[in-house]
Amino acid sequence: MANALDPMDLKQIIRLHLDGFSNRNIGATLGLSRNTVNHYIKRFKASDYTMEALLSFDQGALLAQFPAYTTIDNDRYNELMLYFEGVNKARNHPGFTFLHHYQEYNQTAKAPYSYTQFMEHYHRRYAHIKGSMKLEHDPAKEMYIDFAGKKLHIVDRDTGELVPVEVFIAILPHSQYTYVSACRSQKREDLIGCCQRALHFYGGVPKAIVSDNLKSAVNRASKYEPQINRTFKEFAHHYNCVINPTRSYAPQDKALVENAVHLVYQRIYYPLREMTFFSLADLNREIRRLLETYNNLLFQRKEASRKELFQSVERSYLKPLSQQPYALKNYRRAKVQKMGYVYFSPDKSYYSVPYRYIGKHTMIHYTQSTVEVYYNHQRIALHKRHPAKGSYITNKDHLSSTHKAYTQWSPEYFKQLASRHGQHVLTCIARILTSTDYPETGYRRAMGVIQLHKTYGSQRLNGACQVALQADTASYRRICNILKNNMDQTSLFDQDPEEDRSHIPKHGNIRGASTYK
Repeated sequence: MANALDPMDLKQIIRLHLDGFSNRNIGATLGLSRNTVNHYIKRFKASDYTMEALLSFDQGALLAQFPAYTTIDNDRYNELMLYFEGVNKARNHPGFTFLHHYQEYNQTAKAPYSYTQFMEHYHRRYAHIKGSMKLEHDPAKEMYIDFAGKKLHIVDRDTGELVPVEVFIAILPHSQYTYVSACRSQKREDLIGCCQRALHFYGGVPKAIVSDNLKSAVNRASKYEPQINRTFKEFAHHYNCVINPTRSYAPQDKALVENAVHLVYQRIYYPLREMTFFSLADLNREIRRLLETYNNLLFQRKEASRKELFQSVERSYLKPLSQQPYALKNYRRAKVQKMGYVYFSPDKSYYSVPYRYIGKHTMIHYTQSTVEVYYNHQRIALHKRHPAKGSYITNKDHLSSTHKAYTQWSPEYFKQLASRHGQHVLTCIARILTSTDYPETGYRRAMGVIQLHKTYGSQRLNGACQVALQADTASYRRICNILKNNMDQTSLFDQDPEEDRSHIPKHGNIRGASTYK
């Protein structure tokens, strides 16, 4: 029975395969069926690309190569599960046999499973309780993480209030080298921050991080296929490792870290019981001092300490750290608006995307410094995050040709356009731009005058602008009326200038009609 896997799960399978894991171990590490792993490994090998090349693919390209699928026939499977309810009730009845119930099921079912599949599905539904065993841990294979059940406290300087803080614990099982750190909460950002500091404390990366079924790490717990938090999965991808949550209600899966929690109570909590701390930094500074002593203690049955075992054996098996620290990502859904922007709700601002995606539903990935917009797993826009509310952040390459022209509007832009149609047009445009207090108003009027050439031609437009200038009425409406009434063609300029000259000579002392009101 194959499971539907997302691209990140496919990359985890590839990464573990390249690390030398067998298909059975990959399935055990990721909580997948061995048949599912076998199927995808065969498909990877049959692909036209190498495993390393597939690992470098983005999510969209990988999903296109290996689309998710499932082989479950829901009606058939549901019929079997309903039948199992009666089988399980009769389990303790004397003379009970599975073969008897299978024969009964085989006669009544529409499309019965084989006896082998019948028993396989039953044992998956009603798993046996198995005894525990001592696990042998390979060097740098896993890092176990957990939060302590009991909290420490810091004191608020202003109010004197005791503020509870969480204590994060990480351990490398082979050497049992331990990392401890206090943080504000068990939220996703604190969990990932603690994991990142733990990896830098160890100076390398294990093949897998084994977490409890925390809400900040696992969206949906499952014995076979837990759904890992997307941000936590991307954190693991950034550091070239995988996430492997433990089974629900199975503390034996992480017995070492559970034991480490009790040892931390003894070696760190108890010495801190009478100390007072006013900040998280002060508390962590004292924890690091006590942790150094704890890791240097000799094991009772070994002639070495945790730190010595780590330095001599386990450290050399760790993968190198990523060159860049992981930037915590968050996600928002957004529809591309008609203007070609997506609304970014955390900052109440807008970011541009290519205009061809108008009307599409996108996913925004954002950090403290960047905003990325994805459509169908493909990144379509990348911006630096702008904290100002209500701002529009624009990449001019995203705009259509019309919008690009609009963003280029300026006095020089319109003067350049006007100069193509004649000197009088240029003079009119210059007067229009200087006659308005608000630039955008002048831009629209200037564009209206220039666009008249499409209807009347450049020569008539230039003539109309000459008439308007002579009458000292350089405006869009007057120029438009001159052209409509053919006033630019009435030979006003062929008249004798002496006929237009007033019989009253110009003089500074001549008073107008307004004087005699």
